[in-house]
Amino acid sequence: MGSTVAVYGAYGHTGRFVVAELRARGFTPLPSGRDAARLAAAFPGLDARPASADDPASLDRALAGADAVINAAGPFAATGAPVVEAALRAGIPYVDVAAEIEANADTFAHFADRARAAGAVVVPAMAFFGGLGDLLATTARGDWTSADEVHVAYALSTWHPTEGTRASGRVSTDRRAGRRVRFTGGALEYHDEPLSTLDWTFPEPTGTRRVLGRFSMADVVTIPSHLDVRDVHSYMTVEAVTDLSSPDTPAPAPADATGRSAQTFVVDVVVRSGTEERRATATGRDIYAVTAPLAVEAVDRILKGKTNTTGVASAGEIFDATDFLDALAPHVTVERH
Repeated sequence: MGSTVAVYGAYGHTGRFVVAELRARGFTPLPSGRDAARLAAAFPGLDARPASADDPASLDRALAGADAVINAAGPFAATGAPVVEAALRAGIPYVDVAAEIEANADTFAHFADRARAAGAVVVPAMAFFGGLGDLLATTARGDWTSADEVHVAYALSTWHPTEGTRASGRVSTDRRAGRRVRFTGGALEYHDEPLSTLDWTFPEPTGTRRVLGRFSMADVVTIPSHLDVRDVHSYMTVEAVTDLSSPDTPAPAPADATGRSAQTFVVDVVVRSGTEERRATATGRDIYAVTAPLAVEAVDRILKGKTNTTGVASAGEIFDATDFLDALAPHVTVERH
């Protein structure tokens, strides 16, 4: 029997993919979440453990005997800190799949010293947004000790958001009072400037696409948390932003037996230093489904001691980025240019 991994938010869209990936890789999942009835219905035969983020004792019961915890329950502004606290009390590693910029920044700000002092491992944003871009930027950088700019461009064929994505977006927007956020001049900066529209040339066959510039995702927290870089820019294809912005866009629909949607993605990362640039590109299918192998591979490496540091650390800092990306095949195809 493999290691046991608690999954908070297990019955959510991404959480179900995480539980399935854990089972496929020989782990024993311990599904957890607020709704006992949904847990029991979704995971018959598993040791389902109801818990609420605002009830520390219930979280302690949910994590009892677990070797690690994956938090897949957004909005992470509400669940992140309580589940990190529970993981620290239990003495087990914590991994989450948060795409919320503020929640990820909070994890670094509030838990870095405590986690390091305890020799604990806390990995936020171990997901499509945040983790994958960070791994690509780290492997693209190679032997450079610093860089002037990192550019992360996303081409999504469609973006049918989950209710969790919509809820997290509302929380983030409220927290920043409707302002936008960017990483420039070595710091996070909130601003009211409109997004610009420009062309980004993705590798073929995607080619040149219209994107919105400064469409900041969790990469503006994860990448500069350990890479010496002045500016981090991120971009999203216009069609994907249109989907995300429309209240009428439906949730993701399964297109195969695994529950993955037909959505495809390209993540194109360019690291620049002076006049030189290096590039790494990832392609795959379904941004929610691909988060599961990212999070589970992270837990597997942490439990095996295949890590570079302790404390709060993003994917590119704590893992061998190139080796990690190679391990994601066949879920993700990576090309280095």
